[in-house]
Amino acid sequence: MRQTQISINIELDDNHIPEKITWNAQDGGVENQETKATMISVWDDKKFEALRIDLWTKEMPVDQMKVFLHQIFVSLGHTYQRATGEDDVADKIQEFAEEFALMSKIK
Repeated sequence: MRQTQISINIELDDNHIPEKITWNAQDGGVENQETKATMISVWDDKKFEALRIDLWTKEMPVDQMKVFLHQIFVSLGHTYQRATGEDDVADKIQEFAEEFALMSKIK
């Protein structure tokens, strides 16, 4: 069986606030790529719940965080459609993403 690895490295300040985030994905040709934010979700099928890690650096501008979240909402709609085939629900997620963009003044 073939294995691969994706890793995320976090440098913290004295108060445990992320100052620098880098990530690696050898199969994707990514090595020590710096980023200002990351959101990771994994599924715990024993507890039947999503576990999350949401991190962003002190340098992540609010306007970029709004765009980041908007893009996550859009991709959630696409993922939901591919996973379930339920176009009507996926469309509602897309509608919410557009409302979010308008309300947060990124569009």
